[in-house]
Formats: sequence, structure tokens, C-alpha cells
Amino acid sequence: MASKEADHEHREDEDAPTADDEDTGAQVAPIVKLEEVAVSTGEENEDAIIDLKSKLYRFDKEGNQWKERGAGTVKLLKHKETGKVRLVMRQSKTLKICANHLVLLTMTVQEHAGNDKSCVWHASDFSDGELKDELFCIRFASVENCKTFMEMFQEVAESQKSNEENEDASAVAAAKSLEVEC
Repeated sequence: MASKEADHEHREDEDAPTADDEDTGAQVAPIVKLEEVAVSTGEENEDAIIDLKSKLYRFDKEGNQWKERGAGTVKLLKHKETGKVRLVMRQSKTLKICANHLVLLTMTVQEHAGNDKSCVWHASDFSDGELKDELFCIRFASVENCKTFMEMFQEVAESQKSNEENEDASAVAAAKSLEVEC
């Protein structure tokens, strides 16, 4: 019985606060004071047409193989004023840009041979800070997401033709108005 009482007393001592846990009441001021900073993503003037989780690859011509570019969300963003659409993809945790390019009339997206959850396309990409011609492959978790992406990509590419025609008509109208003023 004495050993049970000793065990009980020993457990109570473990639960008791130690000198390290006690509140001394000391006030510790932060060493560095940080000001709140407004962060701009560059997407403020754009509306997301599509936003899907995926994994992006680029084709390495020198190594003749696909290399993973990152996993995250791919977005098609339409500019509120110009109507131009760009594809932007950021990695999930770091938010580093994996892909950043305009979707143009000349672009086509097609299913990747042998995988109905993936598709490929060519683009002049600016994600690394310089314009490079890249062959991209994107893989989705489901066939439905891949089909949705491909349909929206093609629809956007075709809609860019009407945007270009509208810009040309606006430029012609602006030129004629200048002629009248002169």
C-alpha cells in the first residue's frame, strides 16, 4: 500500500508547475516591428474563368523528356478592360509561378496520347522572367476536369479572334476620327 501512495505523490509532483512554467510577469517587447504590406498578385484587374488543381510539366528538348514544373492551381484569367485571357499557374505552397502566358488564337490544346487526364499545348511562356517557347503538358485528377480545361482553353482561343477584330475596328475608328480632326 505504501508503494501506491508513493506513486500517487510522485504523479502529483509531475503535474505541479515547475519554476520554468511560472509566469514572471515580465513584458517582452518585439525586437523588430513589422508594418503591414499590401501584396499585389498582378491578378487584381482580371476575372478567373477557370480555376482547377493540376500538375504541370514542360518538355525538356535537351534531355528529350518531360520535367515537372509544379503542382497547384491553373487559372484562365480574363482582363477586365482589354478582354485578353492569360493562363497562370502557381505552385500550391510556395505560390511560385509555373506558367504565365496569353491564350492566343493560334494556340490549340490536344489530349496527351495515352492519358485521357492530360493535355498538351505550345506557348511562349514568361514564368521565368524571359519569353521562352515551351511545350506544356498538364495532368488533372479526373477526366472531367481535363475535358473542362480543354473546352474552355479552345473557347478562349477562338474568342480572341473576335477581340482582335474589335481592336482592329477600334483602331480604324480612332484613325478616322483623327483624320476628321486634322
